[in-house]
Amino acid sequence: MTDRAKQYQADLLEFMDSHVYPAEAVYDEQMRASGDPHFQPPIVEELKVQARERGLWNLFHPHPGYGPGLTNLEYAPLAEIMGRSLMASEVCNCNAPDTGNMEVLQLFGSEEHHEKYLKPLLDGTMRSAFAMTEPRVASSDATNIELRMERDGDEYILNGRKWFASNALHKNCKVMIVMGKTDPNAEVHRQQSMMVVPIDAPGVTVMRGLPVFGYQDREGHAEIDFKDVRVPATDLLKGEGEGFAISQARLGPGRIHHCMRAIGTAERALELMCTRAQSRSTFGQKISENSNVQDWIAEARINIEMIRLLTLKAAYLMDTVGNKHARTEIAAIKVAAPSIALEIVDRAIQVHGGGGVTDDFPLALAWAHLRALRLADGPDEVHKRAIAKQELRKYRDLARVSMPSSGASLNGSPVRV
Repeated sequence: MTDRAKQYQADLLEFMDSHVYPAEAVYDEQMRASGDPHFQPPIVEELKVQARERGLWNLFHPHPGYGPGLTNLEYAPLAEIMGRSLMASEVCNCNAPDTGNMEVLQLFGSEEHHEKYLKPLLDGTMRSAFAMTEPRVASSDATNIELRMERDGDEYILNGRKWFASNALHKNCKVMIVMGKTDPNAEVHRQQSMMVVPIDAPGVTVMRGLPVFGYQDREGHAEIDFKDVRVPATDLLKGEGEGFAISQARLGPGRIHHCMRAIGTAERALELMCTRAQSRSTFGQKISENSNVQDWIAEARINIEMIRLLTLKAAYLMDTVGNKHARTEIAAIKVAAPSIALEIVDRAIQVHGGGGVTDDFPLALAWAHLRALRLADGPDEVHKRAIAKQELRKYRDLARVSMPSSGASLNGSPVRV
């Protein structure tokens, strides 16, 4: 780790201990008192001021001037630390999907987009949503999307339905980045485009917030209807047919950020599991003295170290050779981190007994988030498919060789079938 990364790590750890963890009970109390699942608790805004004063702000942003300009490798342990608490990423303005949207606006947005949306997002006074997934098609294949964006003079008219638009129910959400189809007759990866759409644009209707395992996330996973929504052509990002390319550029860093946070969740679950196992006794001995619980603890430590190292390798490759060349590692950690963290949280719940499935502990909500993460930004199966295709590509030349029948030889060596 670089010296500056170590300093940020120390500062963030101190901030978590002195401010974030003690505020979790206040957060819960304010949410319960409001009676609104999408309430913005005042404690979050108070902590944002504290984080910004400490320079713990926009830590994710790789470009100096927008944030501290940390590399992916430097940011990885910071995202992990923030992943230990439900609200820490928002408190430090490093929350999804805003992180990806900010980078997209910075890279492909106009000056008007920068002034109207990017600056408030960087300041933490606005939130944003990303609308790509649709209820009527298998959206793990982004080329399936159906929402139409039809050109009409200086405008586009949008018609279609989106869902799982995370953040769309946040009280401060003002804008969405929407992916739709501009040319159904183009080459399959050139049919899609992305547009900047105000969430209060005429014709945009937030239908409902989708509960995930019974939880209504504060930011919301919204189902949104677009009916004859008129958007100026100037709000098209990069150009027609660039939507798929933008989505790939956006989702790579987003996926690894999710994995970094998942490791933090796993670490906190292990901490809670050990604390509970040491403090409770059954049948005359501490729960921690049971061999199966010791196995769970040992396996959790081993697995956390493995996924952390794979995450750091992916981050290092993104920094040194680019996201494209790191795609296998990004896909691999997107499969491994949520699955392993989910198993650790599940075992922590088991050690907590009945308390583990209640909201008295953060484990049940963490389980729901991690289980959903195995679908977010592409399900496990899509990433495994990509890894397998990359692996098989190494051997494609062999397929062009006419293999002899059983018992024949290649270069004088017996062929064993």
